[in-house]
Amino acid sequence: MTNISKAWDWDKNTEKIWFTPCEESYYLINRWKEKEFVTFLDLGCGRGRHSIQFAKAGFNVASIDLSEVAVNGLNKWAEEQQLSIQAHAADMMQLPFEDNSFDCLLAYHVISHTDSKGIIQILSEIRRVLKEEGEFYITFCSKNAWSFKEAGYPKLDENTVIKIEDGPENNIPHFYLDDSKLKELLSDFKLISVRQVQDIVLQGHDYVSWHYFVLGKK
Repeated sequence: MTNISKAWDWDKNTEKIWFTPCEESYYLINRWKEKEFVTFLDLGCGRGRHSIQFAKAGFNVASIDLSEVAVNGLNKWAEEQQLSIQAHAADMMQLPFEDNSFDCLLAYHVISHTDSKGIIQILSEIRRVLKEEGEFYITFCSKNAWSFKEAGYPKLDENTVIKIEDGPENNIPHFYLDDSKLKELLSDFKLISVRQVQDIVLQGHDYVSWHYFVLGKK
């Protein structure tokens, strides 16, 4: 197994959903403002939907994504909105920040884009850059998903497949886990809530998938 990083091809994905914040982000903004958190990292920012949202809510926002296309698009969007966002093209396995830099961190449908070795490094980096008692909200792909159990994608290791479909995720690794593996990987953190959710309909279309949603703290 080797640490793998590969950016989404954002030139192939301009769908509206990637400019619209996820529903969980509204709860997180309220939660983290009540805790008087200020510094926020959007890890794997993509088009920047959460970076813009959190900046408008008054957070000091830093954003990283492996794709320069995504980062350049976010910088342009932030400039248009007259928002100050520190956006970087960087690898989530080597975050360009000092230790204990952030009060809170969001990694939404992003850190699974690696293999079994890479996920350990990413979680180590998340722990490093979070402040003591800082909180994170991250998602993982579940092994209950069709794309792991039945799609027949090539496997890199016992937890990782390579998607080979046309689109922005072509040839990108996806790491999957189950309940026990999740608890093992996050044993150095304090878990606040863990949900496993099945998607059935998304944006009005049939969409069958499973993800874990994890709120925790350092």
